[in-house]
Amino acid sequence: MNDKLKVNINEYLPLRDVVFNTLRQAILTGEFTPGERLMEIALAERLGVSRTPVREAIRKLELEGLVVMIPRKGAEVARITEKDLRNVLEVRCALEELCASLACERITEEEKEELRIKLKEFETAVASKNIAEIVDKDVEFHDIIFKTTKNERLIQILNNLREQIYRYRIEYTKDEDYHGVLLKEHKEIYDAIVNNEREKAMNCVKTHIYNQEIIMIRNIQEQEVQVQKKK
Repeated sequence: MNDKLKVNINEYLPLRDVVFNTLRQAILTGEFTPGERLMEIALAERLGVSRTPVREAIRKLELEGLVVMIPRKGAEVARITEKDLRNVLEVRCALEELCASLACERITEEEKEELRIKLKEFETAVASKNIAEIVDKDVEFHDIIFKTTKNERLIQILNNLREQIYRYRIEYTKDEDYHGVLLKEHKEIYDAIVNNEREKAMNCVKTHIYNQEIIMIRNIQEQEVQVQKKK
């Protein structure tokens, strides 16, 4: 069981919600890996709670699609499937292409500077090889682009999709060989937007997300091979 897992029981929330949020974050950040079993007793001991809030949290995670119940085995972290990946990235690509287009039309000089700073912070994070830092700075870079659209409804839709995308971000960022490509793509998106090159910006975003899909599908297929070997 993961030694890093901790729960803050002082949060102003019912205990079942605190446990749910703790387990949910552990799955989204990759502390619990796809296919890993979630043992109620072990989790309860680790978190210092009874089995009841753990059981309730696992049920909620199942409803969200983050956990699956396996007959005679119990709960385990849901594996990322090619279909789920394609569905999420298909939506993300459409929305972020629109963001890039609107950003080229609406970005201010102040926002160009904000985007430049976030690009620099992302570059520093990539150099550090700290996965959590890279993911956080990746999110912040894209958030500035969303902000420049001045479209609150679009931003809200993207925020609703954020946590589903976050899980994939963690997975493809683990591939250190891809870090240089990520940085290059961010620079290309930045250049296109600050120069108000609408078509180029949209194409850069499309390539950026397509490359992530390729890497993730490769990783999913490799994981499936490993699963089959264990059977």
